Amino acid sequence: MDHVLGLKCVLCGAEYALDEVDYVCPRHPGAQTGPPPSQTGGREPGPGGDEGILDVIYDYRRIGRRFTRAGLARNRDYTIWRYKPLLPVRPDSPVPPLTVGWTPLYRADTLAATLGLNQVWIKDDGRQPTASFKDRASAVGLVRAQELGRAVITAASTGNAASSLAGLCASVGQRPIIFVPATAPKAKVAQLLLFGATVLAVQGTYDQAFDLCLAASREYGWYSRNTAYNPYLSEGKKTAALEICEQLGWQAPDRIFTSVGDGCIIGGLWKGLRDLLALGFIERMPRLMGVQAEGSAVLYNAWLAGTEEITPIVPTTLADSISVGIPRDRIKALRAVRQTGGEFVTVSDEEILAAMRALARGMGVFAEPAGATAYAGLVRLAHQGRIRPDERIVVLVTGNGLKDVDSAMQATATAPIPLEPTVEDLRATVTRLGLSH
Repeated sequence: MDHVLGLKCVLCGAEYALDEVDYVCPRHPGAQTGPPPSQTGGREPGPGGDEGILDVIYDYRRIGRRFTRAGLARNRDYTIWRYKPLLPVRPDSPVPPLTVGWTPLYRADTLAATLGLNQVWIKDDGRQPTASFKDRASAVGLVRAQELGRAVITAASTGNAASSLAGLCASVGQRPIIFVPATAPKAKVAQLLLFGATVLAVQGTYDQAFDLCLAASREYGWYSRNTAYNPYLSEGKKTAALEICEQLGWQAPDRIFTSVGDGCIIGGLWKGLRDLLALGFIERMPRLMGVQAEGSAVLYNAWLAGTEEITPIVPTTLADSISVGIPRDRIKALRAVRQTGGEFVTVSDEEILAAMRALARGMGVFAEPAGATAYAGLVRLAHQGRIRPDERIVVLVTGNGLKDVDSAMQATATAPIPLEPTVEDLRATVTRLGLSH
């Protein structure tokens, strides 16, 4: 991988070769890359996220000689692997057979009109193989694990990251062991079990499942796919930003709205945009807009306070995929927003349900609560008159509504109309409802 220079700590700036550190910077008190804490006197990562998250450093000059916009235009591989020269994997590494990436970017004129805007696009990542954005990260993490010869991959998740990993592992015969909070939605757990994953239901929160998963990874040598802790996941997530700009003819949008839980997605988008700027593929940086549920607004609070430190909470929101009390990728997320001139926005669960209805009825996109949260943020700012009509807006929908059918039913605010199996009742019902014309 001569196009990758190494890894850099986002806290202290220390740099490492790829084979020198597996996950996080060892200079920080929360870092543990060796034996379990019980054998080293160490401790679990602290609530401030002080485990020294790493970022992948690229040789853009070398990449630029091999990877061009003209070359991409000739490439018929419409998956994330069209960007393989800009990913931290070997050029000849086998990739999973599932089609990850190149999800549709819909121009949503009907939705735009309701908001008084001219140009809104919906990026529907619910169209991924396992129906969530997380397939992008899992695909890159899986390739890295296989390059390292790891037999088992583990992850902690409220559902999407886990089902994503399980599905991709099933496609190549890799063994996944998954930690989920016992409250994870049944539809997501069903995916895990059907894909053949070993599922450990932790009787606690997502954050407790996360810490337990890290401990298991250290003790048994399982490859960790955990958000932020593994530096390569952001590299998979950045491919959404690469696609957005390519699908818009390399004319970067003014703003990109995305939901935020751990912070890894918005940090990944920022990395992809920085890559494109460094290579000269785009001319300016879009503003990144992070949308959080009001009951899970840790990063919003830190952004508002002007700090990179966080105050952990016990989250309460129906948007389970972003129900996070200790955001693990806080540094990248906060810097992504601040350094692009963006902002964090919070929305209520009621606004999220309304956004699910609006996306479904105005664009035909079926989003789970976390997936619709980004659109809820756009709606709030548009109604406050804080978006110019001529701005070019992209909203990233991160998961399909079938992931959480209970919330989808709650969002409909309607019910099926009972009908007797007779023509007479059909006629009466049609007349009563005014459906004949």
